[in-house]
Amino acid sequence: MSEFKSASVRAGGLTFHYLEAGEGPLVLCLHGFPDHARSFRFQLPALAKAGFRAVAPYLRGYAPSDVPANGLYQGAALAKDTVALIEALSPKEPAFVFGHDWGAIATYGAAQVAPQRIRKIATAAVPHGTQLLQAVVTDFAQMKRSWYVFMFQMPTAEAAVSNNGFEFLDRLWADWSPGWTPPPEEMTALKATFAKPGVLAAALGYYRHTFNPALQVAELADLQAKLMTGPIAVPALVLYGERDGCIGVETLAGMEALFPKGLRKVVLPDAGHFLHQEKPERVNEELIAFLKA
Repeated sequence: MSEFKSASVRAGGLTFHYLEAGEGPLVLCLHGFPDHARSFRFQLPALAKAGFRAVAPYLRGYAPSDVPANGLYQGAALAKDTVALIEALSPKEPAFVFGHDWGAIATYGAAQVAPQRIRKIATAAVPHGTQLLQAVVTDFAQMKRSWYVFMFQMPTAEAAVSNNGFEFLDRLWADWSPGWTPPPEEMTALKATFAKPGVLAAALGYYRHTFNPALQVAELADLQAKLMTGPIAVPALVLYGERDGCIGVETLAGMEALFPKGLRKVVLPDAGHFLHQEKPERVNEELIAFLKA
């Protein structure tokens, strides 16, 4: 569990802990839910070998990073965190960003907030555009996939997710990446992260802040409104698993219109939601070739 250098940095008023490998241009790797920085255990060494400094922070609320005192978890706050991390870790040079799941939302947002600080972005498992939110209310198949989002709005969600040693996380990963089983020791490490004080409430807060405007703050309203709809003014790569049980691959349709600097789509037919862990060699090959092109 200690094959990576670990460190911390102060950014945007919070202390972020991170895993790191390599030297060179910064590649910031942002995890999603239910996940943590070790999600990129296959990407960090590959990026380091390719000549990059790969850094995977624990996002806000995910210990050992800070739980924000204001309890703010809306997507716009994640986007601003990403820009702050780039400025703290690579103050003189723009960076690359690779985001999975919630990390993808943070990546899209950061590219809108500060395109001058970002060379290129790569994302996995979440599209950019209105099609996902439309699908959640109009497409029955996606409604079924998104059941957990609605469950997380309930006051019983903490108890349900933590029940029986966080068995919920095993079930969710199995649904989202069908036919693939993560290593038991990695799920043990993930559950240890979620068992730390404040982490589960923070992770659920991401969903609660997204779907309850009353939890959002006025100073982030403009950014929040365009977070999933604004154009992305940097070159982009999106990676997707065709068997994704969380967000259907059909939601990628039409994304190109929001990427004037170019968008490359790569769909892996034999992968699900956690494709960067399921098919790390293929993902690393695509990611590194894109970053270096």
